[in-house]
Amino acid sequence: MHAAVYRGRGLVSVDEIPTPSIEPGEILLRVEACGICHTDLKKIEHDLLPPPRVFGHETAGVVAAVGAGVTRFVPGDRVVAFHHIPCLECFYCRRKNYAQCAVYKKVGITAGFEPAGGGFAQYVRVMPWIVERGVERIPEGVSFERATLVEPLNTCLKAVVQCDPRPDEFVVVMGQGPIGLMFTMLVHRTGAKLAATDTIAERLAVSARCGADYCWDPQTVNVASQVKALTEGRGADLVIVAASVPDIVEQAIACSRPGSRILLFAQTSATERIQASGADICVGERALFGCYSASIGLQKESANLVFGGELPVEELITHRLPLVKIRSGIDLALHPGPKSLKIIVQPQRWS
Repeated sequence: MHAAVYRGRGLVSVDEIPTPSIEPGEILLRVEACGICHTDLKKIEHDLLPPPRVFGHETAGVVAAVGAGVTRFVPGDRVVAFHHIPCLECFYCRRKNYAQCAVYKKVGITAGFEPAGGGFAQYVRVMPWIVERGVERIPEGVSFERATLVEPLNTCLKAVVQCDPRPDEFVVVMGQGPIGLMFTMLVHRTGAKLAATDTIAERLAVSARCGADYCWDPQTVNVASQVKALTEGRGADLVIVAASVPDIVEQAIACSRPGSRILLFAQTSATERIQASGADICVGERALFGCYSASIGLQKESANLVFGGELPVEELITHRLPLVKIRSGIDLALHPGPKSLKIIVQPQRWS
């Protein structure tokens, strides 16, 4: 089969490698679509993990074969597969901190080499604990491309549940890339008043269609002043930081009120540092917290939201590329153009 193999120092090459063999309890999935995610881009561009690996974890496809003992799925089933699933029994799982579970941290899907998601390949091997608890069927009429959004939407839904925006609150979502736009859609559902910020005008136009009441470019608008003017001088009740740029956390604090909540969602690099006034947090009684990765407790709900059509997630998909053009997809995701949002790789396509 063909796979986009990370070879180190930012290099990804489309190579021929063996199709994975499966063991009892596993399934072989023919990958029809896989989204390019910024967490994979960081690993590739900053050499965060040793090569060789096949990345890609927003994976949807067709069951090609099942191992001995698998009864939930048969060849031909259309499915989406999560690459992280917790044990549900450990200290962290009992507290629903699933992303801190040791089993959760162990990637359960591979196209070969050290497991790393594998979706940037024509076939992946899905391991038993993922088959048991981390695979959802795709209903007829739902495209594989749309189905790839189940995992990233789950991560955003988890954060929104944690933030708990309420109808009488003012929320700011900073960054309107694919993840920020998912936040905009989900916060809009809660009835909260919502402002979205981004430096790309076309993304702000999508924000308005996804439910944002106000859409601002922070390069031309003083966001803190605008928010305070709309909240009787207080500031936002909740700020979701869905972008990673210098000083963005300070900007989030500046446009929030005393006693507010500030969620960091895009600050995933161990090398990234944030600065904040201690008094803004302590004296201002702000809650500054993080949320990371998906929740098995929201797996069904996130799938239903994507499959059911309640959210306009198809708006996010702007590019569909064959596997051989993955490098151009990575470059575009790293340096987005005015009309680029979610980029989907289709490994079975040749042109």
